[in-house]
Amino acid sequence: MAGTMGPWMLGATVLSGVNVLLLTVVTVIWTRNYRTFGSKMTAGLAVFGVAMLLENVLAIYFFFSSGMLYADSLGVQQSVAVLRAIQTVALVFLTYVTAE
Repeated sequence: MAGTMGPWMLGATVLSGVNVLLLTVVTVIWTRNYRTFGSKMTAGLAVFGVAMLLENVLAIYFFFSSGMLYADSLGVQQSVAVLRAIQTVALVFLTYVTAE
C-alpha cells in the first residue's frame, strides 16, 4: 500500500515516526525518574508515554495496511496529517522540557 499512499498520508506516517522517536526519549526519561523517585506522577507519565507510543505505532501500521480507509477523502487525509503535526509540535516541546 505504501506505493499508493498519497502525500498527505505519507506526511502523517513520517510525523508518526517522529512522534515514536520523541515518545521513546521521554518515556525512557520518565521511567528512569520513576525508578529514582518512585512518585505516582512519574509512573503516570511513563504509562502515558507507553500508551502514546502504542497509538503512534498502530497508526503507522494502519497507514500502511489500511490506506484505502482514507483513499477517497482528501479532507480526511489532510485532517489526519494536521492532527499528527499538532501532536509532533506538542511532543517536541514536551521532549525539550523533559530532557532539560
